[in-house]
Amino acid sequence: MRFGMLHLFENPVHKTEHEIIHEQMELMRAAEESGFDSVWPAEHHFTEYGYCASPALSLAAIASETKRIRLGTGIVVLPMNHPLRVAEDYAFLDHLSDGRIDLGVGRGYQPLEFQRYGIDQETTRGQFREALDVIQQAWTQDTVDFEGEHYRFEGVPVRPKPLQQPSPPIWMAALSPETFELAGSYGLNLLYGSVFGLSPENARLRRADYFRGLRAAGHSTEGRQAGCLAMVYVADSMEQARKEFQDPVLWYYKTISKYVAPPKGQAAPRSYEMYTGFRDVAASVDWETLLEREAVICGDPDYVGERLAEYQQIYGFTELLCWTRLGGLDHQKVLHSMELMRDKVIPSLRDAEPPPPPTE
Repeated sequence: MRFGMLHLFENPVHKTEHEIIHEQMELMRAAEESGFDSVWPAEHHFTEYGYCASPALSLAAIASETKRIRLGTGIVVLPMNHPLRVAEDYAFLDHLSDGRIDLGVGRGYQPLEFQRYGIDQETTRGQFREALDVIQQAWTQDTVDFEGEHYRFEGVPVRPKPLQQPSPPIWMAALSPETFELAGSYGLNLLYGSVFGLSPENARLRRADYFRGLRAAGHSTEGRQAGCLAMVYVADSMEQARKEFQDPVLWYYKTISKYVAPPKGQAAPRSYEMYTGFRDVAASVDWETLLEREAVICGDPDYVGERLAEYQQIYGFTELLCWTRLGGLDHQKVLHSMELMRDKVIPSLRDAEPPPPPTE
């Protein structure tokens, strides 16, 4: 089992933007010292939910201050970014970091962000597919020659090519059921999580969808990587962990319930109908229900270690993406949780393996 950290750059506690940015950067630097394997800043725009508009900027700074930790994006919203620029920026970062880039990509899911960028959310599936094709071609071919509905290029020489060959690993975020099979059909690594309402029962079904997509498209199922996002917090005692993590977690669910809804006066896009249900659940969720459903894993080190071992067998991930700094959780408490993970949780789980791929 490998361990990563998600960084949202959210600000619900009325700190200055300067404080938030520097705290998050300190946490990403500390991740390497705390035994984590990767960091994953997330792209978001316009609200307190998160304002890291360009993960590449934060990763460029961290690349120069670290040596081992991998640098992922959780995620780059492809319909909001020009694919040639994505290919250029992350190839450059791959050289800057000596080959440590993991490109996480997705369609995005917050209607307000698309509205303010002037992007029709109904077109994002096609834009995503074409942008992915362009990036892969830019990284592996001498020139980009592409003609689609959204992008057209003829003989474009994209430089630099990435250091990792044939390219940095690409991970696709999957939320709706059909996107798990799509990620497999594209031959990409998988990003998903219980945070967005994926129950243990459905997790096994969606994992089977992913491997079905791989097989149907002729991709090997061997060595596949899957990153699962989970809210994880460790404190010295169970009582302390749950007391300290409750308000930050509830802030997240109340906040996300606002931003997965369409802007006032607009209907939800047909392709985003699943978020209506998630919005309603998120707005009414309570702490005890979250603990009962194990949507949150928090407690003392022994408890967290045991639960994560079981969690891997249910969700089938190779990399756990810990979401610890959320909802304005005190900076020093986040650092202490990371230290407890390093000293008392991570060592016992290093050799843990996910279950074998489903046979059907």
